[in-house]
Amino acid sequence: MSVQDFWNASKSLIEVTEKHPFLVAMVNGTLDMESFRYYVIQDALYLDDFGDCLHRLASHKDIPAAESEQLHEFAVGAEMAEKDLHNSFFKQWNILPKDNSHNGSSGNSDVDQQMPNTLLYTSFLHRVVATRPHAEGLAALLPCFWVYMHVGKCMLKLRDDLGETVQRPPQFDAWIDMYAGEEFETAVNDYIALADSYCQTADAETLQRMQEHFVLCCKLEHMFWDQAYTKMEWPSILSNNNDDNK
Repeated sequence: MSVQDFWNASKSLIEVTEKHPFLVAMVNGTLDMESFRYYVIQDALYLDDFGDCLHRLASHKDIPAAESEQLHEFAVGAEMAEKDLHNSFFKQWNILPKDNSHNGSSGNSDVDQQMPNTLLYTSFLHRVVATRPHAEGLAALLPCFWVYMHVGKCMLKLRDDLGETVQRPPQFDAWIDMYAGEEFETAVNDYIALADSYCQTADAETLQRMQEHFVLCCKLEHMFWDQAYTKMEWPSILSNNNDDNK
């Protein structure tokens, strides 16, 4: 079994995800900027945890020093290259990054709050990385790399097909260029190769667990874009309770 088998097991789900209305609307220019802003904030918060999970994988005992260094580099890529894109958007929107939100500027509190599907996804990743074998952690983090590269390329093709017939905000094009770009593809292929190397020596039970984590995280990727498309919020439990008591 290889990571390609994990992808094949998730293929029908990924084919739905690549046509997600949030992603299609980014390409055809119909996505409202507030949904994109919501997404960027949640993705920045997600990347904080994703980078931390990579650092934690790099700190696992009994892995080669070269792999530990490589995983730290993947984490820096998430924290720097991808977050740099997000921070460029924050600057345009006059939003301070999370680390600076304590300064108290108006409108920055949203940057600190993970919405339900963000918290669900990051909590699952942390649990796998902290409590399961190293190979399973690698598999759980793989969809974030691989699915993003895949949908980025799908979006790039659609953008090329549409040509000059549509206009879209420059932020949408910057996002597509990032995740469909050669630099990101190189990093993703390196991570795929690393995860695949563990498939070659894993026993049947570990491989099954790796595939289960991969499939579930592909679902969570889809749910992440669902959340952004609907701008999901935490339920107002106290308000609903007060209404019921009236």
